[in-house]
Amino acid sequence: MKKISYLIIATILIVGCAPKIYKTDNFDSVAARHKIVAILPSDVNIQLRPNEAKKISTEDVRKNEESTGLAVQDRMYSWFLRRSDKYHYTVKFQDISKTNALLKQANINYTDLRTKSKEELAKLLGVDATISSSVRMDKPMSEGAAIAVGLLVGAWGSTNNVTTSINIHEGTKGDLMWKYDYQASGSVGSSTESLVNGLMRNASKKFPYNSK
Repeated sequence: MKKISYLIIATILIVGCAPKIYKTDNFDSVAARHKIVAILPSDVNIQLRPNEAKKISTEDVRKNEESTGLAVQDRMYSWFLRRSDKYHYTVKFQDISKTNALLKQANINYTDLRTKSKEELAKLLGVDATISSSVRMDKPMSEGAAIAVGLLVGAWGSTNNVTTSINIHEGTKGDLMWKYDYQASGSVGSSTESLVNGLMRNASKKFPYNSK
């Protein structure tokens, strides 16, 4: 089921709830000292329908959570790079190949990221802050032949719910400085690029490192 990851990636969603945003009062003064931030692999959690869960091993689900998490990280990094001239970010984003190489050298795998503090990760990566994200997909696939053939293109139905968040933690103490939560549901497509574009299109107007 190597293609499962392509089936369960949510994208631009038809119906969305109003985003919830948290920002510390001292964000601007603290962020003024930030020069470089690291984008971590996204923490992905997939909750399958009961019938699909019986057909897919836990190992396959976990492998696809990891591959999706790395894909979201890559698309977020690309998103920031492509729009750096437009938004005039006040920070630089560490190349994710360096981020992931440093994590590997420290023997920190994808699952380990959930057990490490943000200040520990920031120190390891040599950055002033970290950007982390999470994606939770509930009932992301329709039942039937799609799983058997490992391919599904188009809509998965209104039962698909996706909850996403972006978090910024400062590097010294690991304090949460900014949080953006977004939840949506509806018919969806099938690429991480669309997922990140949909998320960032909404979050970009409030992204705190914008100088505009």
